[in-house]
Amino acid sequence: MRRPPPPDTLWVRYAGRAKLAVGEVLHRAYDGAKGWMSIGPGTRRAERFGAFGERSVICFPTTTIMNEQYIRIGADTVIGPQVALSAGMAPGQTCITDPVVTIGDRCLIGRGSGIVGHLSIEIGNDVYTGHYVYITDQNHGYADRDLPISMQTMPERPVRIGDGSWIGHGSVVLPGADIGRNVVIGANSVVRGTIPDFSVAAGVPAKVVKQF
Repeated sequence: MRRPPPPDTLWVRYAGRAKLAVGEVLHRAYDGAKGWMSIGPGTRRAERFGAFGERSVICFPTTTIMNEQYIRIGADTVIGPQVALSAGMAPGQTCITDPVVTIGDRCLIGRGSGIVGHLSIEIGNDVYTGHYVYITDQNHGYADRDLPISMQTMPERPVRIGDGSWIGHGSVVLPGADIGRNVVIGANSVVRGTIPDFSVAAGVPAKVVKQF
């Protein structure tokens, strides 16, 4: 005759099954929440933007989104979770240009990226980025030796990323960068200056390594 398992073994078994069941419920609830809490056309959050194209989405969870009225997003664009989008330096700021940040149609902005504009960041159509890409048109200065770096700023310089380009994981696009059409930027590159159309650039600072 088979002996029943000891009580402590039964408890572990039942607790494990309960944990799996509860975990499954929580995962389903979270997946549902991601759909409901993402920002899409027609939502109140989307109406704050200067433009928000049809079938575009900002995935949940979001992070800093500031002064949306100066940000325009085209159609069929996906902005991944935990992406920061901001215009200006403080909520409610009146910016000197409008729009400050423009993202075109059919773009994909990777998870954890940051797009921080003060003057002009123009991202064309069909631009993809990897995760954790940072794009800004302003940097910190360091000329005054008596002033903390955090309190020194340099003049803004417009940034442009041409149609069809790909910005690799972890790259930084600095003020004044002008990236052409159908350009590949290698992962972890730092981009400044002009990168011509139909080229591959990589490194710190990024340099053209191939043209096609």
